[in-house]
Amino acid sequence: MHPLRGILLKVISVLLFSVMAACIKAASAHVPPGEAVFFRSIFAMPVIFGWLAMRRELRTGLKTDNVMGHFWRGVIGTTAMALAFAALGLLPLPEVTAIGYAAPLLVVVFAAMFLGEQVRLFRLSAVGLGLIGVMIILYPRLSAFNGVERDAIAALGAVITLGSATFMALAQIHIRKLVQTENTAAVVFYFTLSSTLLSLLTVPFGWVIPNTTEFLLLAIAGLLGGTAQIFLTSAYRFAPASVVAPFDYASMLFALLIGYFIFQEAPTVPMLVGATIIILSGILIIWRERQLGLKRGARKTLTPQG
Repeated sequence: MHPLRGILLKVISVLLFSVMAACIKAASAHVPPGEAVFFRSIFAMPVIFGWLAMRRELRTGLKTDNVMGHFWRGVIGTTAMALAFAALGLLPLPEVTAIGYAAPLLVVVFAAMFLGEQVRLFRLSAVGLGLIGVMIILYPRLSAFNGVERDAIAALGAVITLGSATFMALAQIHIRKLVQTENTAAVVFYFTLSSTLLSLLTVPFGWVIPNTTEFLLLAIAGLLGGTAQIFLTSAYRFAPASVVAPFDYASMLFALLIGYFIFQEAPTVPMLVGATIIILSGILIIWRERQLGLKRGARKTLTPQG
């Protein structure tokens, strides 16, 4: 294990995903979300092929015994991506990022519902705390009682972002089941392939011909997204999940800087307060997962081997 290398790869992946989101946002005024998903996926494909070839995993990366499992992972993940891209055109980048932090909180809930994982009071309390943070961010967008005329576009953006976080959480649950029988390279490749194909279903809903700048932004988004996925996957090869997972929250710093300097989006107090609460709850959940993992490891060590 090389924890520092794993952390570095994780931070780089988070930065690349943040820049990718900025590229999608910059093109969102003219390019519909489904089309953005297509470009994000099709331009990630060469990167992923090159990565598999370099690792001599093309054969294992393309081999699968669970075609329908990859199909449903693709449907869920593509829906999450499309909703996130739609939200980027309606809300400030830091706000989309902060609400998106609801996904790991919902994973805890869905793991108990669909995987039968035991969730005790500590993690449930942390999830509850995080959802309070989400509501603090959402309230100014959704509340009709704050003395300000309701902004329908921003409210729609908030709902769409929360929907994206929900589908992201469902995708994570599906991946947990999928990796029990499938190679990680196969999961990465077939998601990219399925999201490329599924995005074509949105053509009848109004694709456009992007101008040169928009095309370059979308191409860069795809290349960055594919590269970020590789860095993310590699990070978990060098360090435990409990070590690198907290660095997901570096995306808030990157989103704030990109939002302020590129899109002139000043963060609001409710967004900052809510994001802080969500990040705190997420770190508590990660810490608790690590403690439980250490206890399980200790029990295995103490168990006599026959």
